[in-house]
Amino acid sequence: MSRVKKGVNALKTRRNILKQVKGYRFRRSKTERAAYEAISHAGAYAFAHRRDKKGDFRRLWNVKINAALRNIDEKNSYSKFIGALKKAKIYLDRKSLAHLAEFKPEIFKRVVVKVK
Repeated sequence: MSRVKKGVNALKTRRNILKQVKGYRFRRSKTERAAYEAISHAGAYAFAHRRDKKGDFRRLWNVKINAALRNIDEKNSYSKFIGALKKAKIYLDRKSLAHLAEFKPEIFKRVVVKVK
């Protein structure tokens, strides 16, 4: 069988693919075909999980707010607090509320009192 050498562009593509999978384990970091497949899967997972990360953070903020509310008063709950917040027309998002609850509890307590 005759020998076929790869052209310049093909070698450049191979080099770039293998550079992207540096640090991967076993065949995925060495062979072009496995590396390309690993990159495509990694890209798909990264795209999906960028969306998931937003939900994960929102759940974390909810937990932080609820924990801070329980520290102030045992009867307080997250859902009642958010409903009362909207009725009081205080437009603070969950991210900022969670930050206040964690790092500035005295200010958070004032917000809770104002809502009640």
